Amino acid sequence: MAKEKQHRPHTEPAGGWGSARAVGSILLKEHRLLHGSRILTHQNKPDGFMCVSCSWAKPAHPHPFEFCENGAKATAWDITSKTAPPGFFAEHTCAELESWSDHDLEEAGRLTAPMRWDAGTDRYVEIPWQQAFDEIGALLKGRDPDSVVFYTSGRASLETSYMFALLARMYGTNNLPDSSNMCHESTSVGLPKTIGVPVGTVTLDDFEHTDCMLFFGHNTGTNAPRMLHPLQEARRRGVPIVTFNPLREPGLVSFTNPQSPIEMLTGKETQISTQYLQLKLGGDTAAVAGLCKWLIEADDMARAQGEQPIVDHAFIAEHTHGFEAFADAMRQASWTDIERESGLTRMALAQAAATYAHAQAAMVLYGMGVTQHRNGVQSVQMLTNLLLLRGNIGKPGAGICPIRGHSNVQGQRTVGITEKPEHVPADKLRELYHFEPPARKGMNTVEACEGILDGRVTAFVALGGNFARATPDHARMEPAWRKLDLTVAVATRLNRSHLLHGRTAYLLPCLSRIEVDRQATGEQAVSMEDSTGCFHGSRGRHEPASDKLLSEPAIVARIAKATLAPNPHVDWDQWVGDYTRVRAAIEATYPRIFKDLNERMWNAGGFHRPLAACERKWETETGKANFVVPETLEADPDMPEQGDDIIRLMTTRSDNQFNTTVYGLDDRFRGVHGTRMVIMMNPGDMQRLRLNEGDVVVASTVAHDGYKREVAGLTVRPYDIPAGCAWSYYPECNPLIPLWHHARESKVPAAKSVPITLRREG
Repeated sequence: MAKEKQHRPHTEPAGGWGSARAVGSILLKEHRLLHGSRILTHQNKPDGFMCVSCSWAKPAHPHPFEFCENGAKATAWDITSKTAPPGFFAEHTCAELESWSDHDLEEAGRLTAPMRWDAGTDRYVEIPWQQAFDEIGALLKGRDPDSVVFYTSGRASLETSYMFALLARMYGTNNLPDSSNMCHESTSVGLPKTIGVPVGTVTLDDFEHTDCMLFFGHNTGTNAPRMLHPLQEARRRGVPIVTFNPLREPGLVSFTNPQSPIEMLTGKETQISTQYLQLKLGGDTAAVAGLCKWLIEADDMARAQGEQPIVDHAFIAEHTHGFEAFADAMRQASWTDIERESGLTRMALAQAAATYAHAQAAMVLYGMGVTQHRNGVQSVQMLTNLLLLRGNIGKPGAGICPIRGHSNVQGQRTVGITEKPEHVPADKLRELYHFEPPARKGMNTVEACEGILDGRVTAFVALGGNFARATPDHARMEPAWRKLDLTVAVATRLNRSHLLHGRTAYLLPCLSRIEVDRQATGEQAVSMEDSTGCFHGSRGRHEPASDKLLSEPAIVARIAKATLAPNPHVDWDQWVGDYTRVRAAIEATYPRIFKDLNERMWNAGGFHRPLAACERKWETETGKANFVVPETLEADPDMPEQGDDIIRLMTTRSDNQFNTTVYGLDDRFRGVHGTRMVIMMNPGDMQRLRLNEGDVVVASTVAHDGYKREVAGLTVRPYDIPAGCAWSYYPECNPLIPLWHHARESKVPAAKSVPITLRREG
């Protein structure tokens, strides 16, 4: 019976009654069934609030219910009636709370008052707001600015992010890592070199005009379920969708629309993928090389026979650089190598390439299954190579679409959350605020972790997130956190990072975006950028969980006032009293992007940022879109997997999870129930390694760097995944990822390809 409880194969489509039941269940669990249902009618609606979960686009003409299962869970999590007041912390020491699971820590409820850790009792104790700010300011003053890290989770608004970035730079540092460093930094590094922009080029309108989609490394049913609506509409038009993904995910197989009474009553489902290719972990570069090789060689043959070319030579001649070198490299690539490294057959790749070749307008969509590898940047650039071959950038229905995670992770970069000073208009900051912005490169996420380990980082200020849990190498990192002089966390709920604190630690509770934000001039609104480069307004609808909560802009402003020397050119109080002033400052700093932000953010569907690549203008060193020749087809040439007992592990999220937030222990789509401590394996590998379903094993990293990295207590389960590959949950298996095991150039942790061995416990 225990096995049945833990693993029941999933047979239903994405959406449907399973999704409806899950929404009702989370609202009931958080004691908000009726009120939560009313609040959800305002989610992603005009004059409503932007979802606090993923960053998928908000349409100009929303559905009656413009939310998905995961978005509803995130909303329920924020509007819960459960609270963790100071009395909760009086009952529990931090040492005790460390033994709680990630789910149980957050399930305690919303934080309600500012607190400081008391070393004598090992408890967080309530402290007046002003005292907290005064003490934080005193501890930051006089410190080497480059020893302080200002981290941002992807949830903070444009207004908060702009203020936080300004605080850090006026303090004297570019140490502004953010959650993008752990996911789509490979996109931000790879795309500018190829098409001259750091973000995707696809808009919601393009889904209505495309006639082919290629998906790589993304689980739409879990990570961006609202995206299934345009996919369903495209399939009804006969648009082929070719999916490249190691796991066979229900959300990319079939979908029953929960908003369709007919589909719900009849169980009707829409097939999403017309071809589903389960490539090996890290096989993306090789798979795309196979597509490109087929296209180029088919084009060679067509032209030799006087037939219609396959490749768009007119576009390539006018708009690109480096085609001949790339084409020669693809011609020379062997199908033997491509098949070995991708795990796919030549015939399957040829079929996918032919589908792409028949399309007049095609788009490529991808997620962290592409970016979180040692060659993640190269794989992103291979996707642009594929699009450039047929001129699929800068025309309706075509383009590249990185599917971002957190709700404003892209927007934060746009307003200055970056460790790279060259991406910030220093001249504008100098002109507006009369200070000299620091020119030294700051620390990204991996570099911040290295700084914590070697002592260069002495203080850490976190604007949201669960940094200690989200990052790799826990066994090395967790003891180092306690050596920091100061940790400050702005948060809505308790998480493990708040327990792995410095010698002095503050926990500052903030309003959620869903809550009404009242300031001196009345109720405030904030703004966000979605995954398609579109800006939207957002207005809270729920009463705050506590009258002691402050807004994120207010907290940032008061830390700034307590820390920085007075500057008559920055009126923090006026900004907090009226967020339109912050948006005016954003527009003044980035006038090309944010023209008339205060007015246009309320446009139906928002407004799009200008992107040169969409107009076929290429802001690259060559002045053209660049083909990039891949250095290798291997997933990870730096960590060769030698030995029959080594398998390649990827970490992933469950259906009941958003980033490090775990809503429950079931994963409906993968058939996992009541646990997260599983390792899902190819049945052939289980037989080869003499493992049986239900065996409990220890996973050990194969790294040869002198450090022992293990995760114990993982129950073996069979799963439909390529041979030599396995998956388990994030962040439980983050301890297996070496800090140095990251994407070259972008330093994104290579969480989708970790060589491990397994042994039975005992």
